[in-house]
Amino acid sequence: MVKSELINAFAKKQPQLLHREVTAIVDTILTCMTNELANGGRVCVRGFGTFTLRCRAPKIGRNPKTGKKVAIEQRYVVHFKPSAYLSKRVDDSSKKYSIQRIG
Repeated sequence: MVKSELINAFAKKQPQLLHREVTAIVDTILTCMTNELANGGRVCVRGFGTFTLRCRAPKIGRNPKTGKKVAIEQRYVVHFKPSAYLSKRVDDSSKKYSIQRIG
């Protein structure tokens, strides 16, 4: 699902809102989440999961084209931990799409 699909799904559930209002709501939510993570905080959405920052230590990598060693600086990456509810829903729904092995 991309952002426009999320906006359209939200607009269908809330027909009393104008499309531009729904767009503004989604943009505000995503901006608030981004700002919180950028400030070192965490975002917890009950029933969905938690977004936190993880620190990646500096390391020596290689340029795959030349094979030359390259220093990679420390950086922060966003980590998502799904809630138990989301994990169970995904697991249960994926079972109906699994391919059965024959023989």
